[in-house]
Amino acid sequence: SGLQNHWLQVRVLPPVQKNKNEMSQIAEYLKESYQELVTKVTWPSGKELQSSSVLVFVASLLIAGIVFAMDWVFGVNAADSVWRGLVGLIYQVL
Repeated sequence: SGLQNHWLQVRVLPPVQKNKNEMSQIAEYLKESYQELVTKVTWPSGKELQSSSVLVFVASLLIAGIVFAMDWVFGVNAADSVWRGLVGLIYQVL
């Protein structure tokens, strides 16, 4: 069923009728989301959360240290510094 155009070979379906209004659909979605959070989600314990947080903090410090070391070695933003990095040293030698 629906409108058909044989020349363009296109079929247009009739609009789907909505059974519920939008506000009741939003309310139903929120209720179902809350039920899923309460019954189906496994939340970490305090000890697991603390150990994961410490791991993320240590990894962040490690990555920041690596980036700082790379900046220092290669002389990034060191125009006013005494140490101009390996690139500055190469330019000075050449």
